Amino acid sequence: MSKIKAAILGSGNIGTDLMYKLERSDCLELTAMIGIDPDSDGLKRAKEKGYLVFSNGIKDLIAHPDLAEIVFDATSAKTHVKHAEILEGLGKLVIDLTPAAIGPFVCPAIQLDSNMDIRNVNLITCGGQATIPIVHAVNRVADVTYAEIVATISSKSAGPGTRANIDEFTITTKRGIEEVGGAEQGKAIIILNPAEPAILMRDTIYCEVKNLDKEVILKSIYDMVETVKQYVPGYRLKRDPIFEDNQVTVFLEVEGAGDYFPVYAGNLDIMTAAAVRVAENFAHHLNRRKNVNQFR
Repeated sequence: MSKIKAAILGSGNIGTDLMYKLERSDCLELTAMIGIDPDSDGLKRAKEKGYLVFSNGIKDLIAHPDLAEIVFDATSAKTHVKHAEILEGLGKLVIDLTPAAIGPFVCPAIQLDSNMDIRNVNLITCGGQATIPIVHAVNRVADVTYAEIVATISSKSAGPGTRANIDEFTITTKRGIEEVGGAEQGKAIIILNPAEPAILMRDTIYCEVKNLDKEVILKSIYDMVETVKQYVPGYRLKRDPIFEDNQVTVFLEVEGAGDYFPVYAGNLDIMTAAAVRVAENFAHHLNRRKNVNQFR
């Protein structure tokens, strides 16, 4: 199977961490990192590794459209709004790691094989990637009427892009809880914790359900945790879920792989790991389609 060429828009924390994960892919070939700051650590590291680097933003992709079939946008929500139209005109398949929510939401633990013919898919948020699988796991067996999530991350792991996207985080994650998680109503909160030493990403998921069957819900949650661990090994329950009346409360912890940022940055890790998982699935789909067309 031939590798599908990919490029990263954005040379910040998320884009740089993504670069390291793409190096391990057996079906994606990273060709370039594109940023706007020539002195950024991401562009420096990409250049050292031998990738093409550009510092004029999306203008460089317009000038070099053959760089990649798949483009990861790791900039910001407001910037992706501008990028989306340009990337559509270039015919690129886009994995959006910002909370811009232009394309359909994708959480690989839930609906990896959907949206295969869509050219721009959205990965919701870091808190969404961590918590929505649990909301879905509870909803598929117990009918969630209300789900509330609190994502707590280390201040050290929140770069300029994350901080600029906080308003979009709450809106987009709420939508993801409802549209992908299946809750009738959702709510999302994010907390940046300045504690020293830095804490791991921790998430609390609170669900009100119509059909509470403890054993059935537990099995569904445990199964989902194992599914997410396939691409985020540091994803785990912090303690056993709590049941009270019609309420289920789940406590998660996400330890990062330490590819670029220290292991406390699970919020970065779960986004970039999900992005690679989705992109690899698209790469397999593109290769199958190319093979079919070749033998027609």
